[in-house]
Amino acid sequence: MGDDVFIDSAKIYIKSGNGGNGVISFRREKYVAYGGPDGGDGGKGGDVIFITDPNISTLMDFKYKRKYVAESGENGSGNNKYGKDGDDLIIKVPAGTQIIRDDTNELIADLAKPGQKAIVLRGGRGGRGNAKFASATLKTPRFAESGEEGKELYVRLELKLLADVGLVGFPNAGKSTLLASCTNARPKIANYPFTTLYPNLGVVYHKGKSFVMADIPGLIEGAHKGEGLGYDFLKHIERTKLILHIVDVSDPMSDPIDDFKKINDEMYLYSDRLKEIPQIAVLNKIDAVDPSSINLDDLIAKMKNLGYDVFKISAMTGDGIDGLLDKTIEMLDKFKVDVEENTEDVIIYNMPKEDETVEIEIKDGVYYLSGTKIDRLLKRVNLQDENSLRYFEMILKKSGVIDMLKEKGFKDGDAINVRDFEFEYYE
Repeated sequence: MGDDVFIDSAKIYIKSGNGGNGVISFRREKYVAYGGPDGGDGGKGGDVIFITDPNISTLMDFKYKRKYVAESGENGSGNNKYGKDGDDLIIKVPAGTQIIRDDTNELIADLAKPGQKAIVLRGGRGGRGNAKFASATLKTPRFAESGEEGKELYVRLELKLLADVGLVGFPNAGKSTLLASCTNARPKIANYPFTTLYPNLGVVYHKGKSFVMADIPGLIEGAHKGEGLGYDFLKHIERTKLILHIVDVSDPMSDPIDDFKKINDEMYLYSDRLKEIPQIAVLNKIDAVDPSSINLDDLIAKMKNLGYDVFKISAMTGDGIDGLLDKTIEMLDKFKVDVEENTEDVIIYNMPKEDETVEIEIKDGVYYLSGTKIDRLLKRVNLQDENSLRYFEMILKKSGVIDMLKEKGFKDGDAINVRDFEFEYYE
Protein backbone atom coordinates (compact mmCIF):
# COMPACT_ATOMS: atom_id res chain seq x y z
CA MET A 1 0.00 0.00 0.00
CA GLY A 2 2.92 2.32 0.68
CA ASP A 3 2.80 5.84 2.13
CA ASP A 4 0.65 7.38 -0.57
CA VAL A 5 -2.45 7.42 1.55
CA PHE A 6 -4.44 10.55 0.86
CA ILE A 7 -3.93 13.77 -1.08
CA ASP A 8 -5.47 17.00 0.13
CA SER A 9 -5.54 19.88 -2.35
CA ALA A 10 -6.65 23.49 -2.70
CA LYS A 11 -6.56 26.02 -5.54
CA ILE A 12 -5.79 29.65 -4.64
CA TYR A 13 -5.11 32.97 -6.37
CA ILE A 14 -1.90 34.80 -5.43
CA LYS A 15 -0.65 38.24 -6.48
CA SER A 16 2.48 40.12 -5.53
CA GLY A 17 2.30 43.81 -4.62
CA ASN A 18 2.41 46.61 -7.19
CA GLY A 19 5.40 48.93 -7.15
CA GLY A 20 4.72 52.47 -5.91
CA ASN A 21 4.84 55.37 -8.38
CA GLY A 22 7.77 57.72 -8.66
CA VAL A 23 6.86 61.36 -8.04
CA ILE A 24 7.44 64.65 -9.89
CA SER A 25 8.69 67.26 -7.41
CA PHE A 26 11.07 70.23 -7.30
CA ARG A 27 12.94 71.72 -4.36
CA ARG A 28 11.37 74.80 -2.83
CA GLU A 29 14.01 76.93 -1.16
CA LYS A 30 14.05 80.52 -0.02
CA TYR A 31 15.77 82.82 -2.52
CA VAL A 32 15.93 79.99 -5.10
CA ALA A 33 13.45 80.61 -7.90
CA TYR A 34 13.78 77.20 -9.55
CA GLY A 35 14.95 74.37 -7.30
CA GLY A 36 16.20 71.13 -8.82
CA PRO A 37 14.14 67.94 -9.17
CA ASP A 38 13.71 66.04 -5.90
CA GLY A 39 10.96 63.51 -6.64
CA GLY A 40 11.62 60.21 -4.85
CA ASP A 41 11.16 56.66 -6.15
CA GLY A 42 8.20 54.45 -5.35
CA GLY A 43 8.63 51.49 -3.03
CA LYS A 44 8.85 47.87 -4.22
CA GLY A 45 5.74 45.71 -3.96
CA GLY A 46 5.67 42.83 -1.47
CA ASP A 47 6.68 39.30 -2.53
CA VAL A 48 4.44 36.24 -2.09
CA ILE A 49 6.34 33.72 0.05
CA PHE A 50 5.27 30.25 1.19
CA ILE A 51 6.83 28.84 4.36
CA THR A 52 6.30 25.44 5.97
CA ASP A 53 5.03 25.38 9.53
CA PRO A 54 5.13 22.06 11.45
CA ASN A 55 2.19 23.25 13.58
CA ILE A 56 -0.10 23.02 10.54
CA SER A 57 -1.07 19.62 9.18
CA THR A 58 -3.88 20.30 6.68
CA LEU A 59 -4.88 22.63 3.85
CA MET A 60 -8.29 23.20 5.38
CA ASP A 61 -7.87 26.98 5.83
CA PHE A 62 -7.37 27.36 2.08
CA LYS A 63 -10.89 26.02 1.50
CA TYR A 64 -12.23 29.12 3.25
CA LYS A 65 -9.83 31.79 1.97
CA ARG A 66 -8.74 31.54 -1.66
CA LYS A 67 -7.33 34.98 -2.55
CA TYR A 68 -3.93 36.17 -1.31
CA VAL A 69 -2.55 39.60 -2.33
CA ALA A 70 0.71 41.13 -1.06
CA GLU A 71 0.93 44.78 -0.06
CA SER A 72 1.80 47.38 -2.71
CA GLY A 73 4.74 49.76 -2.37
CA GLU A 74 4.01 53.35 -1.39
CA ASN A 75 4.46 56.22 -3.82
CA GLY A 76 7.57 58.37 -3.56
CA SER A 77 7.39 61.95 -2.34
CA GLY A 78 9.30 65.21 -2.56
CA ASN A 79 12.63 65.92 -0.91
CA ASN A 80 13.98 62.70 -2.47
CA LYS A 81 11.90 60.54 -0.13
CA TYR A 82 11.47 56.96 -1.28
CA GLY A 83 8.13 55.24 -0.84
CA LYS A 84 8.02 52.44 1.72
CA ASP A 85 8.34 48.92 0.31
CA GLY A 86 5.20 46.78 0.58
CA ASP A 87 5.28 44.03 3.20
CA ASP A 88 5.89 40.52 1.91
CA LEU A 89 2.91 38.18 2.17
CA ILE A 90 3.84 35.06 4.15
CA ILE A 91 1.57 32.07 3.51
CA LYS A 92 2.05 29.20 5.97
CA VAL A 93 1.55 25.65 4.70
CA PRO A 94 2.18 22.18 6.15
CA ALA A 95 5.49 20.43 5.48
CA GLY A 96 5.01 18.14 2.49
CA THR A 97 3.09 20.72 0.44
CA GLN A 98 3.72 20.94 -3.30
CA ILE A 99 2.98 24.23 -5.09
CA ILE A 100 1.87 23.70 -8.70
CA ARG A 101 1.04 26.23 -11.42
CA ASP A 102 -2.58 25.61 -12.25
CA ASP A 103 -2.37 26.66 -15.91
CA THR A 104 0.67 24.57 -16.89
CA ASN A 105 0.91 21.92 -14.12
CA GLU A 106 4.51 23.03 -13.57
CA LEU A 107 5.86 22.09 -10.12
CA ILE A 108 6.99 25.41 -8.60
CA ALA A 109 8.20 24.06 -5.25
CA ASP A 110 8.17 20.89 -3.20
CA LEU A 111 8.32 22.04 0.43
CA ALA A 112 9.29 18.98 2.44
CA LYS A 113 11.08 20.42 5.49
CA PRO A 114 9.88 22.60 8.40
CA GLY A 115 10.93 26.23 8.01
CA GLN A 116 11.62 25.82 4.29
CA LYS A 117 10.40 28.67 2.13
CA ALA A 118 9.64 29.46 -1.49
CA ILE A 119 9.55 32.95 -2.97
CA VAL A 120 6.94 32.34 -5.65
CA LEU A 121 6.08 35.85 -6.91
CA ARG A 122 8.34 38.90 -6.74
CA GLY A 123 6.72 42.27 -6.10
CA GLY A 124 6.69 44.95 -8.81
CA ARG A 125 9.58 47.41 -8.92
CA GLY A 126 8.94 50.96 -7.76
CA GLY A 127 8.83 53.68 -10.41
CA ARG A 128 11.66 56.21 -10.54
CA GLY A 129 11.00 59.77 -9.41
CA ASN A 130 11.97 62.72 -11.57
CA ALA A 131 15.20 63.26 -9.61
CA LYS A 132 16.55 60.08 -11.25
CA PHE A 133 16.12 61.53 -14.76
CA ALA A 134 18.10 64.73 -14.22
CA SER A 135 21.19 65.01 -16.43
CA ALA A 136 23.50 67.61 -17.93
CA THR A 137 21.16 67.96 -20.91
CA LEU A 138 17.89 67.57 -18.94
CA LYS A 139 18.06 69.67 -15.79
CA THR A 140 14.34 69.83 -14.95
CA PRO A 141 12.67 66.54 -15.93
CA ARG A 142 8.91 66.91 -15.49
CA PHE A 143 8.07 63.25 -15.65
CA ALA A 144 8.35 60.16 -13.46
CA GLU A 145 7.73 56.42 -13.85
CA SER A 146 4.70 54.53 -12.66
CA GLY A 147 5.37 51.47 -10.51
CA GLU A 148 5.52 48.04 -12.08
CA GLU A 149 2.45 45.88 -11.61
CA GLY A 150 2.69 42.81 -9.40
CA LYS A 151 2.50 39.33 -10.91
CA GLU A 152 -0.44 36.98 -10.45
CA LEU A 153 -1.00 33.24 -10.62
CA TYR A 154 -3.47 30.55 -9.77
CA VAL A 155 -1.64 27.78 -7.94
CA ARG A 156 -2.68 24.37 -6.64
CA LEU A 157 -1.45 23.26 -3.25
CA GLU A 158 -1.20 19.49 -2.87
CA LEU A 159 -0.36 17.72 0.37
CA LYS A 160 0.24 14.07 1.09
CA LEU A 161 -1.59 13.74 4.39
CA LEU A 162 -0.15 11.91 7.38
CA ALA A 163 -2.46 11.41 10.32
CA ASP A 164 -2.18 13.48 13.51
CA VAL A 165 -4.71 11.28 15.28
CA GLY A 166 -5.12 7.51 14.82
CA LEU A 167 -8.29 5.65 15.70
CA VAL A 168 -7.58 2.14 16.99
CA GLY A 169 -9.78 -0.56 18.45
CA PHE A 170 -11.34 -3.93 17.70
CA PRO A 171 -13.25 -4.37 14.44
CA ASN A 172 -16.76 -2.92 14.75
CA ALA A 173 -15.78 -0.67 17.69
CA GLY A 174 -17.19 2.25 15.66
CA LYS A 175 -14.02 3.86 14.33
CA SER A 176 -15.36 4.38 10.79
CA THR A 177 -18.59 5.84 12.14
CA LEU A 178 -16.65 8.28 14.33
CA LEU A 179 -14.42 9.32 11.41
CA ALA A 180 -17.46 9.92 9.20
CA SER A 181 -19.21 12.00 11.86
CA CYS A 182 -16.14 14.23 12.48
CA THR A 183 -15.02 14.72 8.86
CA ASN A 184 -16.15 14.68 5.25
CA ALA A 185 -14.63 11.22 4.85
CA ARG A 186 -17.11 8.63 3.70
CA PRO A 187 -15.61 5.27 4.67
CA LYS A 188 -17.40 2.06 3.75
CA ILE A 189 -19.00 0.77 6.92
CA ALA A 190 -20.31 -2.76 7.43
CA ASN A 191 -20.76 -4.94 10.45
CA TYR A 192 -18.06 -7.57 9.98
CA PRO A 193 -14.36 -7.87 10.83
CA PHE A 194 -11.81 -6.17 8.57
CA THR A 195 -14.38 -3.89 6.99
CA THR A 196 -11.59 -1.33 6.68
CA LEU A 197 -8.79 -2.72 4.56
CA TYR A 198 -6.94 0.60 4.17
CA PRO A 199 -6.61 3.53 6.54
CA ASN A 200 -9.34 6.05 5.78
CA LEU A 201 -8.24 9.63 6.35
CA GLY A 202 -10.30 12.73 6.87
CA VAL A 203 -9.69 16.33 7.90
CA VAL A 204 -11.41 17.38 11.12
CA TYR A 205 -12.28 21.08 11.36
CA HIS A 206 -13.36 22.02 14.87
CA LYS A 207 -13.71 25.51 16.35
CA GLY A 208 -11.35 27.08 13.81
CA LYS A 209 -8.64 24.42 14.06
CA SER A 210 -7.97 21.40 11.86
CA PHE A 211 -6.14 18.10 12.03
CA VAL A 212 -5.96 14.80 10.16
CA MET A 213 -7.70 11.76 11.61
CA ALA A 214 -7.09 8.19 10.38
CA ASP A 215 -9.24 5.15 10.93
CA ILE A 216 -6.69 2.35 11.33
CA PRO A 217 -8.07 -1.11 10.44
CA GLY A 218 -9.01 -3.40 13.30
CA LEU A 219 -6.01 -5.20 14.76
CA ILE A 220 -5.91 -8.91 15.44
CA GLU A 221 -3.63 -10.81 17.76
CA GLY A 222 -0.42 -11.53 15.88
CA ALA A 223 -0.51 -8.26 13.88
CA HIS A 224 2.89 -7.30 15.30
CA LYS A 225 4.33 -10.40 13.56
CA GLY A 226 2.92 -9.25 10.24
CA GLU A 227 -0.03 -11.61 10.37
CA GLY A 228 -3.15 -10.45 8.60
CA LEU A 229 -2.75 -6.80 7.65
CA GLY A 230 -0.61 -6.01 10.66
CA TYR A 231 2.62 -4.29 9.60
CA ASP A 232 1.14 -1.73 7.23
CA PHE A 233 -1.30 -0.43 9.77
CA LEU A 234 0.95 -0.48 12.79
CA LYS A 235 3.34 1.64 10.70
CA HIS A 236 0.59 4.25 10.23
CA ILE A 237 -0.21 4.35 13.94
CA GLU A 238 3.49 4.88 14.70
CA ARG A 239 3.46 8.24 12.86
CA THR A 240 0.50 9.71 14.73
CA LYS A 241 0.78 12.20 17.60
CA LEU A 242 -2.26 10.96 19.49
CA ILE A 243 -4.30 7.74 19.64
CA LEU A 244 -8.03 7.64 20.24
CA HIS A 245 -8.63 4.10 21.48
CA ILE A 246 -12.25 3.20 20.68
CA VAL A 247 -13.97 0.60 22.86
CA ASP A 248 -17.44 -0.82 22.15
CA VAL A 249 -19.35 -0.78 25.46
CA SER A 250 -22.64 -2.05 23.99
CA ASP A 251 -21.69 -5.73 23.56
CA PRO A 252 -22.67 -7.67 26.70
CA MET A 253 -20.52 -10.62 25.54
CA SER A 254 -17.22 -8.69 25.57
CA ASP A 255 -15.04 -7.25 28.34
CA PRO A 256 -14.11 -3.62 27.41
CA ILE A 257 -11.04 -3.56 29.68
CA ASP A 258 -9.77 -6.83 28.23
CA ASP A 259 -10.36 -5.58 24.65
CA PHE A 260 -8.48 -2.37 25.48
CA LYS A 261 -5.46 -4.24 26.89
CA LYS A 262 -5.30 -6.70 23.97
CA ILE A 263 -5.05 -3.93 21.39
CA ASN A 264 -2.38 -2.10 23.40
CA ASP A 265 -0.36 -5.30 23.94
CA GLU A 266 -0.39 -5.90 20.18
CA MET A 267 0.81 -2.35 19.45
CA TYR A 268 3.53 -2.39 22.10
CA LEU A 269 4.91 -5.72 20.84
CA TYR A 270 5.41 -4.02 17.46
CA SER A 271 7.19 -0.89 18.64
CA ASP A 272 8.32 0.84 21.83
CA ARG A 273 7.58 4.14 20.08
CA LEU A 274 3.86 3.35 20.35
CA LYS A 275 4.16 3.33 24.16
CA GLU A 276 5.15 7.00 24.03
CA ILE A 277 2.11 8.14 22.02
CA PRO A 278 -0.58 9.48 24.38
CA GLN A 279 -3.97 7.77 24.28
CA ILE A 280 -7.50 8.80 25.08
CA ALA A 281 -9.90 5.99 25.97
CA VAL A 282 -13.17 6.50 24.06
CA LEU A 283 -16.15 4.46 25.26
CA ASN A 284 -18.41 4.25 22.22
CA LYS A 285 -22.04 3.21 21.56
CA ILE A 286 -23.36 4.57 24.86
CA ASP A 287 -26.73 4.96 23.08
CA ALA A 288 -26.98 1.16 22.89
CA VAL A 289 -25.77 0.24 26.40
CA ASP A 290 -27.84 -2.16 28.48
CA PRO A 291 -27.47 -0.80 32.07
CA SER A 292 -28.12 -4.28 33.48
CA SER A 293 -25.05 -5.71 31.73
CA ILE A 294 -22.46 -2.94 32.33
CA ASN A 295 -21.84 -0.21 34.89
CA LEU A 296 -20.39 2.70 32.90
CA ASP A 297 -19.32 4.70 35.96
CA ASP A 298 -17.41 1.70 37.27
CA LEU A 299 -15.77 1.17 33.85
CA ILE A 300 -14.74 4.85 33.61
CA ALA A 301 -13.19 4.67 37.09
CA LYS A 302 -11.17 1.56 36.11
CA MET A 303 -9.92 3.23 32.89
CA LYS A 304 -8.86 6.32 34.81
CA ASN A 305 -7.01 4.12 37.29
CA LEU A 306 -5.03 2.78 34.32
CA GLY A 307 -3.93 6.40 33.68
CA TYR A 308 -6.10 7.41 30.73
CA ASP A 309 -8.39 10.32 30.00
CA VAL A 310 -11.80 8.80 29.34
CA PHE A 311 -14.69 10.05 27.18
CA LYS A 312 -18.02 8.36 26.59
CA ILE A 313 -19.63 9.02 23.23
CA SER A 314 -22.03 7.78 20.62
CA ALA A 315 -20.44 8.09 17.18
CA MET A 316 -23.86 7.28 15.74
CA THR A 317 -25.85 10.08 17.46
CA GLY A 318 -22.96 12.54 17.96
CA ASP A 319 -23.38 12.59 21.74
CA GLY A 320 -20.11 13.52 23.52
CA ILE A 321 -18.10 14.10 20.33
CA ASP A 322 -17.67 17.87 20.86
CA GLY A 323 -15.97 17.35 24.22
CA LEU A 324 -13.75 14.63 22.77
CA LEU A 325 -12.61 16.94 19.94
CA ASP A 326 -11.95 19.78 22.42
CA LYS A 327 -9.63 17.48 24.39
CA THR A 328 -8.00 16.18 21.18
CA ILE A 329 -7.11 19.71 20.03
CA GLU A 330 -5.87 20.65 23.51
CA MET A 331 -3.50 17.66 23.46
CA LEU A 332 -2.34 18.30 19.87
CA ASP A 333 -1.53 21.91 20.81
CA LYS A 334 1.08 20.57 23.23
CA PHE A 335 3.05 19.27 20.24
CA LYS A 336 3.38 22.72 18.67
CA VAL A 337 6.93 23.93 18.18
CA ASP A 338 8.55 27.25 17.45
CA VAL A 339 9.26 27.56 13.74
CA GLU A 340 12.69 28.75 12.70
CA GLU A 341 12.99 30.04 9.17
CA ASN A 342 15.37 27.88 7.19
CA THR A 343 17.26 30.63 5.39
CA GLU A 344 19.72 28.19 3.82
CA ASP A 345 17.00 26.33 1.98
CA VAL A 346 15.07 28.91 -0.04
CA ILE A 347 13.41 28.12 -3.36
CA ILE A 348 13.07 31.07 -5.73
CA TYR A 349 10.64 30.74 -8.60
CA ASN A 350 11.14 32.94 -11.65
CA MET A 351 8.10 33.15 -13.87
CA PRO A 352 9.09 32.46 -17.47
CA LYS A 353 9.24 35.72 -19.42
CA GLU A 354 6.64 35.91 -22.12
CA ASP A 355 7.91 36.76 -25.58
CA GLU A 356 7.37 40.48 -26.08
CA THR A 357 5.74 41.47 -29.34
CA VAL A 358 5.75 44.66 -31.37
CA GLU A 359 3.15 44.99 -34.11
CA ILE A 360 3.39 47.75 -36.71
CA GLU A 361 0.57 48.73 -39.03
CA ILE A 362 0.80 51.57 -41.57
CA LYS A 363 -2.38 53.46 -42.54
CA ASP A 364 -2.36 56.68 -44.52
CA GLY A 365 1.27 57.36 -43.63
CA VAL A 366 0.68 56.88 -39.87
CA TYR A 367 2.58 54.12 -38.02
CA TYR A 368 0.32 52.30 -35.54
CA LEU A 369 2.15 50.54 -32.70
CA SER A 370 0.71 47.72 -30.58
CA GLY A 371 1.83 44.49 -28.89
CA THR A 372 2.90 43.33 -25.43
CA LYS A 373 6.21 45.25 -25.47
CA ILE A 374 4.43 48.52 -26.27
CA ASP A 375 1.86 47.80 -23.52
CA ARG A 376 4.65 47.29 -20.99
CA LEU A 377 6.40 50.53 -21.95
CA LEU A 378 3.12 52.46 -21.81
CA LYS A 379 2.32 51.31 -18.28
CA ARG A 380 5.11 53.51 -16.94
CA VAL A 381 4.40 56.81 -18.72
CA ASN A 382 1.68 59.43 -19.13
CA LEU A 383 1.36 60.34 -22.81
CA GLN A 384 -0.78 63.40 -22.06
CA ASP A 385 2.22 65.12 -20.42
CA GLU A 386 4.72 66.61 -22.87
CA ASN A 387 7.76 65.79 -20.73
CA SER A 388 6.58 62.25 -20.20
CA LEU A 389 6.00 61.92 -23.95
CA ARG A 390 9.61 62.96 -24.58
CA TYR A 391 10.70 60.23 -22.16
CA PHE A 392 8.48 57.72 -23.98
CA GLU A 393 10.12 58.67 -27.29
CA MET A 394 13.50 58.13 -25.67
CA ILE A 395 12.63 54.61 -24.46
CA LEU A 396 11.11 53.75 -27.88
CA LYS A 397 14.51 54.51 -29.37
CA LYS A 398 16.46 52.80 -26.58
CA SER A 399 14.39 49.61 -26.80
CA GLY A 400 14.88 49.28 -30.57
CA VAL A 401 11.31 50.10 -31.61
CA ILE A 402 12.34 53.14 -33.69
CA ASP A 403 14.83 50.97 -35.60
CA MET A 404 12.00 48.52 -36.32
CA LEU A 405 9.89 51.41 -37.64
CA LYS A 406 12.74 52.57 -39.88
CA GLU A 407 12.91 49.10 -41.43
CA LYS A 408 9.29 49.69 -42.47
CA GLY A 409 10.15 53.04 -44.11
CA PHE A 410 9.65 55.37 -41.14
CA LYS A 411 11.28 58.85 -41.47
CA ASP A 412 11.90 61.76 -39.12
CA GLY A 413 8.70 63.75 -38.65
CA ASP A 414 6.36 60.84 -39.46
CA ALA A 415 3.41 60.26 -37.13
CA ILE A 416 3.21 57.44 -34.57
CA ASN A 417 -0.12 56.32 -33.11
CA VAL A 418 -0.23 54.46 -29.80
CA ARG A 419 -3.63 53.60 -28.32
CA ASP A 420 -5.24 56.38 -30.36
CA PHE A 421 -2.69 58.93 -29.12
CA GLU A 422 -0.89 60.39 -32.15
CA PHE A 423 2.38 62.36 -32.19
CA GLU A 424 5.15 63.26 -34.63
CA TYR A 425 8.57 61.86 -33.86
CA TYR A 426 11.84 63.73 -34.43
CA GLU A 427 15.30 62.54 -33.46
